[in-house]
Amino acid sequence: MKVEAFIIHLKRAARRGEHARGLVGRLAMKAQILDAVDALDMGEEDIAAVYTRSLHRPRYPFELRKSEVACFLSHRKAWQAIVDRGLDAGLVIEDDVDVDGGFAAQLQLAIDMVQPQDYIRFPRWPRGEAGLQVARRGEGSIIHPELPGLGMQMQLVGREAAIALLAATERFDRPVDTTIQMTWVHGARVLSARPITIREIDLGGSVVQGKNKTFGGRLRREILRPWYRVRLYVYNKMRR
Repeated sequence: MKVEAFIIHLKRAARRGEHARGLVGRLAMKAQILDAVDALDMGEEDIAAVYTRSLHRPRYPFELRKSEVACFLSHRKAWQAIVDRGLDAGLVIEDDVDVDGGFAAQLQLAIDMVQPQDYIRFPRWPRGEAGLQVARRGEGSIIHPELPGLGMQMQLVGREAAIALLAATERFDRPVDTTIQMTWVHGARVLSARPITIREIDLGGSVVQGKNKTFGGRLRREILRPWYRVRLYVYNKMRR
């Protein structure tokens, strides 16, 4: 099986660059740094070409920040690289991720069982996901969660899954991790690895999430987030 790794890295994030270059040498596969799309280089026309509000149901209640659009485009760039390089699967990693001792065995299990249409998450926390076990080896397992969790730290993306995700996200209306949860939109089989074998490290803060500093804005998000989660859960149940 032909598998390569792509570490998504924003060039201007120097500390993350040092870490990403070190991670390339520690992964037991061919790996490269993939330049992230920089929100600072994007104009309104660039955003309008890919982002449209309220494309899907349930409606996403927040307008995307420019940095969230850039993050989505960076992951699309990784999916396109999987297709262009003729890979069976690609390991997509964000540049503030590090791996723990059990990761190599967990990754090998994922590579051995991945199907072309699979998208296997390596989450940084187990909460929010429950589902049937589809593979096991030793202490490691792969589950098929009823509703995938959030976060885009690391994923093993099969070739057909990459193709399906690219086709389904030529235009998008919400962040990339929330879009991944909507399996009825893109059709990939989203799985999740256990136990947790990766972690985020502090390299100067997120380059994606900005803070809404007004009290009203924060309150609105605190109210609408759980409303959206309930709606998403209902839509997911209806389509399983």
